[in-house]
Amino acid sequence: FSHYSTQFNHWNVARILLLLLGVIFCASAAVLTFGGYFVILLCKNYHHFFPESFFPLPGWLAVVAALILLPAGILAISISVRNSRYRQGTLMHLLLVLLCLQVSLAVLTQFYSIWMSVELKNTMGQAFNQYNGTNSLTRGSGTVDMLQKKLQCCGLQNYTDWLKGSAASWHFPLEKAHIPRSCCKKYADCGGDLNQLDQLFQEGCLRKLQDQLYYGMKFLFSCCVVLGILELLAGANIHLFCLGCLCSLLYK
Repeated sequence: FSHYSTQFNHWNVARILLLLLGVIFCASAAVLTFGGYFVILLCKNYHHFFPESFFPLPGWLAVVAALILLPAGILAISISVRNSRYRQGTLMHLLLVLLCLQVSLAVLTQFYSIWMSVELKNTMGQAFNQYNGTNSLTRGSGTVDMLQKKLQCCGLQNYTDWLKGSAASWHFPLEKAHIPRSCCKKYADCGGDLNQLDQLFQEGCLRKLQDQLYYGMKFLFSCCVVLGILELLAGANIHLFCLGCLCSLLYK
């Protein structure tokens, strides 16, 4: 009798844990969607600097994983309320697919963090070197101005980049150094004069964009690791739950 009572207690613990994991999975689906959307939006907003069409791939994989995670969470909750071997089998298959997706996503985020940072340095370097002035109709110049306004930055590494090498070739009067007006904090009251440094953004754009990219990839990687552990726990818990159900039937 005591043996069956212990097994029954284990079954109750497994049921509560499965319910809790189901709720966590449903909430995590929203978190993972946010992370994926952040990476997709980042690549879309700065697509001039992310020339390859597959750069948003980690973001789309995260969204797909979230779409599978939500029904997995709902299934886990339903199994904890009313047991079903069919539901258990479906949940196990979903957890296996999720685990494969998240391992792939975790590897991709680590690889992309390094690769895309290098690509950013090259593409942004070209864009800044080809800059022809704030009022230029050149597409690259407009992209640089948009980037500096949106990220509130100036130059590739910092504002002094506009005084070096080929980047200085667009300056108006040689006797008085200027930088693009898109570096100004208040566009209307600033002429890009270096004597007014307090009116200029001084931090470089490369570091700011790399930091956003790193944050997005790190966020997705952390989600994958945590969810992978929880999914393994859920898989083991389902087996314990099945054993508890069998013991409860025998007890009856």
